[in-house]
Amino acid sequence: MTHRPVFLYDTTLRDGSQREGISLSVADKLQVTSLLDELGVQLVEGGWPGSNPKDVAYFERVKELPLKTAKICAFSYTGRAHTHVEDDPNLLQLLAAGTEIVTIVGKSWILHVNEVLRVSREQNLVMIGNTVRFLRSHGRRVIYDAEHFFDGWRADREYAQETLCAACEAGAETVVLCDTNGGSLPWVVGEVTAAVVAATPAAVGIHTHNDGELAVANALSAVRAGATQVQGTINGYGERVGNCNLVSAIADLKLKMGIICVTDEQLGRLTEVARIVAELCNLSPDTHQPFVGVSAFAHKGGIHADATVKCPESYQHIRPELVGNRTRVLLSELSGKGNLLFKAQELGFSDNLGVDEARRVVEQIKLLEARGFSFEAAEASVALLFRRNRVQYRPPFELIDFLSLVEHRDQRGLLAEAIVKVKVGGCTVHTAAEGNGPVEALDRALRKALLPYYPVLAGIHLIDYKVRILDGDKATGATTRVLITSTSGNDTWTTVGCSDNIIEASWQALVDSIETGLWRAGVETPVVPPGDPGA
Repeated sequence: MTHRPVFLYDTTLRDGSQREGISLSVADKLQVTSLLDELGVQLVEGGWPGSNPKDVAYFERVKELPLKTAKICAFSYTGRAHTHVEDDPNLLQLLAAGTEIVTIVGKSWILHVNEVLRVSREQNLVMIGNTVRFLRSHGRRVIYDAEHFFDGWRADREYAQETLCAACEAGAETVVLCDTNGGSLPWVVGEVTAAVVAATPAAVGIHTHNDGELAVANALSAVRAGATQVQGTINGYGERVGNCNLVSAIADLKLKMGIICVTDEQLGRLTEVARIVAELCNLSPDTHQPFVGVSAFAHKGGIHADATVKCPESYQHIRPELVGNRTRVLLSELSGKGNLLFKAQELGFSDNLGVDEARRVVEQIKLLEARGFSFEAAEASVALLFRRNRVQYRPPFELIDFLSLVEHRDQRGLLAEAIVKVKVGGCTVHTAAEGNGPVEALDRALRKALLPYYPVLAGIHLIDYKVRILDGDKATGATTRVLITSTSGNDTWTTVGCSDNIIEASWQALVDSIETGLWRAGVETPVVPPGDPGA
């Protein structure tokens, strides 16, 4: 374990929010800031106060947060070519943000100097130096981001280095090498960073984009060459295809390179933070994201699962608990005995799982998956397979028949109605209900029948309904898989149904969902309502 520290610089609130589809409110940005602080991130780039009113409001409100670790940075470009720094509105707003640390981005690639800024080489150096010097004169600590540095180095390494020198001589405490176009390779980044570290008096940081899917690798290569600051975003969010994924970088730095960047306790929150930030960005968490995705430590193949049950490190590069994740074993047509035993233990069925029961469950899963079922995302349906194969199992209700109708009426337009007949508590109950569609009508009719016998159902609700067509070439005769997610408020579960009839597939998932809710609520037998013939 090396004791050389590496400082984490998060730019989710600026660079990350430039991803297509992300728009964070001020409240969202404040919540992300608190999460980053709890994670142990030392520097949080709050935004560009000169660009929009929302960022101005953020810098005012963030002062009220009781931050323990994170320091907030405000961001801007260097001053303009033909404007005195004292009169530059962007720099004045940067100062008005009131942060101890500011980050300035400037040009290091001669192509940008000539074609984008359209100033001379010397004027660009003056702009960098004057901007840093002005901010230092107002008591600010300055981080200088050298935009397009690796492209600039390839074009004219002497000039690229001169831009860093201009920032350092003016008082920048850290210069950051930016792979802005995201096209560099790890060994190139390492070689260039090593050369810069040797020639630069200030600390050196790294800022990488993921256009070549190498952003994390490039950042680690730079650290190996002497960089002591890593810039990135949570989950790798950013413009185009994204930035260095700070989540993966943190795990790699600490667990693979032995570099101190967060505490063990903070590392254990990595999965939680990644998923909360995804939700705040209104994006589904990436299930296959390294370290923190729900599939990051999921095992489907029988050989893998069997080995993982016996020896977890045999098919896992780290213990998932280190980053707040967990091992999952999936049940499918590829499952073997190891998968089943692990899943039975996980779901609480291992103590009295007989050999015959285990064999029946495996065979049922394989037969059902051959018909189009998939249990990877529907563990509640797997749990019911275990329950239903127990000798003592008694269903909480039994379907006699159901009818589902959709019709168009003159005055009301489209209308769905369902009629359900079930056996519950020794009685036959016959109910009907309407809904916006046939599935909602079935759900209401079934609940209407069961609620007097199982009052706990009043607190159980459907929250998601997904349909997947498995063989679209069969047109309207295609097989349909339905996933239903339900919640009791404190617990959430997903069940699956599959049929060439979408109503039947929905019914299967719906019944499993309601039975799971009853089981998880600890309700094994129905109450007998007043007036019932069985009372």
